Amino acid sequence: MPLSEHEQRLLEQIERALVDDDPKFASSVRTGDRRLRARRKLQLGALLVVVGMAVLVVGAVAQSFIIGALGFLVAFGGVVLGVLHYKVATGAVEAPSSASGTRGPAPTGRGGRGGRQPLKSRLEERFRRRYDQ
Repeated sequence: MPLSEHEQRLLEQIERALVDDDPKFASSVRTGDRRLRARRKLQLGALLVVVGMAVLVVGAVAQSFIIGALGFLVAFGGVVLGVLHYKVATGAVEAPSSASGTRGPAPTGRGGRGGRQPLKSRLEERFRRRYDQ
């Protein structure tokens, strides 16, 4: 949904105030799409997995434990890089819940990490929504 002219003017004023207040932060925010960088890292991770597996096979053929272990570490590093950047690269980033009561995708993780509300708060919110309807 496009912004109205008034909203666009307000957004431009906020951007100018941000640049005036903290130019370093504003330039770091403006440097590009996070998903594009995450996709590149995901591609790099896939490439590292392929190269690591190739080195692992070469180590097995050459009967060299050192080369095989190095290949395994490279492949493992690629998998870790891919897993760490998968959510951002695919656009499955958690959206914060809005004030209107609608919620984004269910937060993942254990123990309240990632901005997850405590169980009591979630249950109270569900009860209020049911009561209001």
